[in-house]
Amino acid sequence: MRAAVLAGPGQIRMDEVALPEPGPGQVRVRLEGCGVCASNLTPWEGPEWMTFPTEPGALGHEGWGVIDTVGEGVQGLSPGDRVAALSHNSYAEWDIADEGAVVKLPEALAGKPFPGEPLGCAMNIFRRADIQAGQTVAIVGIGFLGAILTRLATDAGARVIAISRRPFSLDVARNYGAAEIVPMDDHWKIIERVRELTGGVFCDRVIEAVGKQWPLDLAAELTRERGKLVIAGYHQDGPRQVNMQLWNWRGLDVINAHERDPEVYAQGIRDAVEAVASGRLDPNSLYTHSYPLERLDEALNATRDRPDGFLKALVTFR
Repeated sequence: MRAAVLAGPGQIRMDEVALPEPGPGQVRVRLEGCGVCASNLTPWEGPEWMTFPTEPGALGHEGWGVIDTVGEGVQGLSPGDRVAALSHNSYAEWDIADEGAVVKLPEALAGKPFPGEPLGCAMNIFRRADIQAGQTVAIVGIGFLGAILTRLATDAGARVIAISRRPFSLDVARNYGAAEIVPMDDHWKIIERVRELTGGVFCDRVIEAVGKQWPLDLAAELTRERGKLVIAGYHQDGPRQVNMQLWNWRGLDVINAHERDPEVYAQGIRDAVEAVASGRLDPNSLYTHSYPLERLDEALNATRDRPDGFLKALVTFR
């Protein structure tokens, strides 16, 4: 099979490698595509802790496709099943996944891309945030994740204030139900605008969906007394400082909404499958850019540079 290998910082090569074989309790998926995650960008830059070359297909973890082989003891999954897979080497034409990390896709999703991992993350973050009707929710950072959370919070009856850097992202947030949009340009202007919009009390829930220091600082400032600050951004590029005086004074609940339990991950994907198949959530307009596997480097660069109109890149194989 063909597989992408990160040969060095900012360097992709395509290798021909043997098909992987599933072990007991595993399945092999002939992939149709894989989403490109912003968490790939730090390894793509080549930090000191990164080892090159990578394993074939490494960093790809948002794959979907069709099972072609099942390992010993697998029950409830069969060759021919179309699935979303939570696996780890999906920048390749095939990948291996544990049975419990695979979710069947219903006929209603036939022919449609389904990067299960980020959709499942959005559902799990929404659940952890405990958003209720009548609340005011600020979402700091409107990319793929922030847009989906905007829709989920709006549908739950919350008033969403979307805060983002790019005019395009703010337009997406408006289309996904945001009641208010605020440009992410000046720290104090944003705080004063949200103060005005909330009558001085700020927000019941604030979701930080960027993964950088300034948005984290800003998100805390926008959270009301005894509100919930929900950290959805992936902070992988170094330590963070927090304004503990503010966190203490306001009595904030701080929720790190990342999951590592495979069962919780899989449940989030199942929830996403139900939401998309039923029509409650339509993420298709958020898949703005598509690339063949051999152009993975372009997909990663677009994810980093975010050209106008960009939200989410997919790598597709067939």
